Amino acid sequence: MDLQDEILIPAPIETVYAALNDPEILQDSIPGCEELIKHSDTELEAKVTLKIGPVKARFSGNVTLNPEDPPRRFSLTGEGSGGAAGFAKGGATVELEAQPDGQTLLRYQARAEIGGKLAQLGSRLIQGTAKKLATKFFADFSEAVQVRENS
Repeated sequence: MDLQDEILIPAPIETVYAALNDPEILQDSIPGCEELIKHSDTELEAKVTLKIGPVKARFSGNVTLNPEDPPRRFSLTGEGSGGAAGFAKGGATVELEAQPDGQTLLRYQARAEIGGKLAQLGSRLIQGTAKKLATKFFADFSEAVQVRENS
């Protein structure tokens, strides 16, 4: 499954990059995130509860960040297990582009593989849910960045 999109965030690139590395902002932005622990600058552990169609599961997983060209580009990889519901693993590349008006254009490309009961739900349901979760994450993230920028 592949997802890609872009969003314009009304904050400078440095602020957006810092927020993408802030566990508190990420935890508040990730739908269903109960806990996000930063073990190092590149290692995070998360616990997330999601309902996808008829399957509700609590996922535990790890995310590794790779700051390739900060603050313009970085990638992340992760994997998580939802017990009987299955597993998910994948990654994303995030690119930030400063805009002349002081805003930041954020582009992302993400890919994921799923297995277990989740894989049996059908690709249309999974794709639709993933798109909805990504849209909610970036809307909440953008709002959190704006709050930080204005305080």
